[in-house]
Amino acid sequence: MAAISLRGKVFDKIREDILKGRYKKGDELVECTIGKELGVSRTPVREAIRQLELEGLVQLIPNKGAFVTGISSKDVMDMYQIRAKLEGLCAAMAAENITKEQLEEMEEAVYLSDFHADKGNYEQVCQQDGRFHQLLYQASGSRILAHTLSDFHEYLQRVRMASVKFRMRARPSNSEHKTILEAIRTKDTKRAEEAAYLHIRNTMENLKNFDMEKVLREEIK
Repeated sequence: MAAISLRGKVFDKIREDILKGRYKKGDELVECTIGKELGVSRTPVREAIRQLELEGLVQLIPNKGAFVTGISSKDVMDMYQIRAKLEGLCAAMAAENITKEQLEEMEEAVYLSDFHADKGNYEQVCQQDGRFHQLLYQASGSRILAHTLSDFHEYLQRVRMASVKFRMRARPSNSEHKTILEAIRTKDTKRAEEAAYLHIRNTMENLKNFDMEKVLREEIK
């Protein structure tokens, strides 16, 4: 179990560094260097890199090494299209399964988003946006769906941050959260599904305001 836990931690750390932009597209992942940095042997690093290859974030080239492929702008749009459908399903399921405590937490996330937007604290707005969606995933009652959407959320974090920090999008985005939340509160599954789907589609439209390749090159501090 210890070996599996260690491999998982190494995998999570390397993946996080790729998704946050610390490792750029084309960078080589050197096992011994990463091992020294993380204080582990080369074995869990090697295993983590192989797993990252299966996810498509790394390419292993025989006799050369492991190189970061990262995420392309097409990958981003593909994930948003898939996410729109799945998030709609998630909201519909949440309308049926949400608990009183989860509903209150989502209400708090919406309130705090408006509070921080008023003060221009867009880092905090972004945090509350992420919190709202994670709570939505949990409220669906589906472990599988929550895991899948959480993975998409992680993959898209640089793009999400750019979108939410865009001042003209922050308030409309939270207004859409309120619509989703109201549908869930009244257990209107159809309206919840439509509102969540539209929310992600609107986010996709907002991405046209950005140089996607530039956003994907930037590192999240």
